[in-house]
Amino acid sequence: MSSNQIDPNSRPSAEAAYRQAFERLKRGQPERLPEGTPVSQNNVAKEAGCDPSALKKSRFPTLIADIQHYLETYADDRPPSPRQTLQAQRKRNRNLRDRIEDLTKQRDVVTCLLNEANAKILELTDRVAELEAKSATNVTPICSPP
Repeated sequence: MSSNQIDPNSRPSAEAAYRQAFERLKRGQPERLPEGTPVSQNNVAKEAGCDPSALKKSRFPTLIADIQHYLETYADDRPPSPRQTLQAQRKRNRNLRDRIEDLTKQRDVVTCLLNEANAKILELTDRVAELEAKSATNVTPICSPP
């Protein structure tokens, strides 16, 4: 065998390398990526030691279909990524801030109404006291008590 020829048995095909990487990621035992890396088309290419742009649907249609089928099937089983967790936390915080703002506005409106009601009560109490004072001096009893 000359040095120019490549032995087809010495190196797996690109699709075989991608499939092996796909299987390692499915098992959660990647060799090149950190443990726990989720399965994705880009991560399969990275795990195979290739650029993600090299794993194209036009070149490996069955492999891409297998990866997409796996993702559709096990999408709910995957734990959320740290980025997704952070986004969810931010959304919860935003919702809580909005709720606090709404409750603060409601509190301010109710406090205003309460202050107005207290002012009206004071005004009416003063008016009642004023009328009672007038009636005590201007009214003469019609009949005397027995």
